[in-house]
Amino acid sequence: MAYAGIDIGGTQLRIGIFDENGTLFDVYKTVNDRSLGGERNIQNLLDYVSEKGYDIQSYGIASPGPLDLKKGKILNPPNLYGWDNFEIVRYIEEKTGKPAAVNNDGNLAGLAEAREGAGKGYDSVIFIGMSTGMGGSFVYKGELISGAHCNTAEFYNVIVCDDPYHHGSANPGSLNEVSGGAAMERIATEHYGRQMFARDLFELANAGEKDALEILERTSEMLARGIADIYYIIDPDVYVIGGSIAMNNPWYVEKVIAKAKRYMTDPDIVVKPSQYGDDAGLYGAMLLGKDAAK
Repeated sequence: MAYAGIDIGGTQLRIGIFDENGTLFDVYKTVNDRSLGGERNIQNLLDYVSEKGYDIQSYGIASPGPLDLKKGKILNPPNLYGWDNFEIVRYIEEKTGKPAAVNNDGNLAGLAEAREGAGKGYDSVIFIGMSTGMGGSFVYKGELISGAHCNTAEFYNVIVCDDPYHHGSANPGSLNEVSGGAAMERIATEHYGRQMFARDLFELANAGEKDALEILERTSEMLARGIADIYYIIDPDVYVIGGSIAMNNPWYVEKVIAKAKRYMTDPDIVVKPSQYGDDAGLYGAMLLGKDAAK
């Protein structure tokens, strides 16, 4: 008996196989081939499960949004080409005869951390994913809180300044557009006049380069404002911080939290690093699938 968690990325797909105790014992990775579309790409994962002969009880899927959770449908994520309006839950259930469920990848990373990871033992858990984009989730007593329109904890779109830049459905001046990894790359590229990636900016900052430090001073201030907003709206027991930027640059997280505390009436907050790291989405997807099988 086993459970599967699927993590969908713009360039890579992963399926994790877990035993009945929730232990991950196999991970299969494959390229997200833009020429194939959603169905064929997902079928590649299902074919792997079939070839291995795993007795899968349920499938959970962590996907970029936007999603229609009620219909189990991927709508039109900007980084997934050929996946628009893909009813992924229906497809997997029809192909496997097993229950399936989908949710936002940031939500499921938070679910994993809240139930079994760094947030275990706390009633209210906020997860913040600092990566290419800004993700997040709110878990209360082990359950994801989604809201009437599935927009609870969509921190990426919280407005923190008057910066006019935005792309897609993101608000101008929103957290994602001024403090996410892609935003850092945009700001640094404009400043230095050459293509810059977030890792390049941090390398310069770590070497003490003045302009890089000033850019990160600004992005950290915007993120701090967002965290302060979360404090006054939700006031969680613990903040769990994950994502590649946070994991690779703990000093930057410390800077953000120190700035955020300046806006709080009681800055004695609990902040913990992600326990599951890059695998948080896989673990959360597995938990979602198990819930669907009950």
